[in-house]
Amino acid sequence: MARRIDVGTVLLHLGGVRFPLTGPVRCTMTAAPALELCAQLRPHTVLPVHYEGWSHFQEGLEGIEAELGRAPADLRARFRRLTPGVPLELPV
Repeated sequence: MARRIDVGTVLLHLGGVRFPLTGPVRCTMTAAPALELCAQLRPHTVLPVHYEGWSHFQEGLEGIEAELGRAPADLRARFRRLTPGVPLELPV
C-alpha cells in the first residue's frame, strides 16, 4: 500500500498514551514506531500532535525530538512542529 499511494500529510498522534485499563496497549504512538511508519509511507509532511499537556502522556516533546534527531535527514525534514494558535501553510 505504501508503495502505491502518494501520501501528502500525516497527522501522528504521539505521546505513548496507555491506561491501566488497556494494559500494555497504547492509545497513541511513541516516536520510534511513528518514524518507522513514516519511513514506509514517505509522506510529504508529518505533523506530530497530541503529545503534551496531560499526565497520561508517556513521551513528550523531548523524547520525540531525541528520536527524531536519530532519524535520517530526509525523514527529519518532513516533520513540522505545530505551535498552538499559529497557522501553518502546507504545500499543495
